Amino acid sequence: MARRSAPEVNAGSMADIAFLLLIFFLVTTTLEKDNGIARQLPPIDKSEIEPPKIKKKNLFIVLVNKNDQLLVNENPMQLKDLRESAIEFLDNGGALSNSPEYCNYCKGKHSESSSDNPDKAVISVQSDRLTSYKMYISVQNELVAAYNFLRDRESNRLYGWNFSEVKKDIDAGTYLGDVTDARAKLKEVQLLFPLKLSEAEPKKN
Repeated sequence: MARRSAPEVNAGSMADIAFLLLIFFLVTTTLEKDNGIARQLPPIDKSEIEPPKIKKKNLFIVLVNKNDQLLVNENPMQLKDLRESAIEFLDNGGALSNSPEYCNYCKGKHSESSSDNPDKAVISVQSDRLTSYKMYISVQNELVAAYNFLRDRESNRLYGWNFSEVKKDIDAGTYLGDVTDARAKLKEVQLLFPLKLSEAEPKKN
């Protein structure tokens, strides 16, 4: 008895469908971006020179415990008040007018019990090992926002534009002006309020 030949399946259309499905998933799938904090680490210092001592009044100490509670300069504080408190500290300008450390652009209270000038002001953050990541990020965001607020103020006073907006456009490659000139001006503003954010090693329980 003659054997019947198996019918052939046209796989051409199936390949086309698979290709279209692949394109569909590539176009519609969204990739999650990792959240993090951009930090440029300082170079390794191999010198044996002792670091300069920092006056207590030039230190803004932020402690975060395992319950996500804040202690700022030994006083309890809510997260919503941290930015304003950091701005007040950085912008204080407590050095005397006849001192070389006097800050002539600071608009703070000029209290002698707080920071002398923005270049001397250091913010120290120390967290517990059980501090939540969300709280840690929130604290960092508030402190960086304090610097950005003051830098925006000074860039508006000097050049008529916001520091944070111009920096964002330059980083994204969408700045329409003279990038070289803008970068130089950004550096000048950064020198007025240098980011001095120190992170101490997390404490154990």
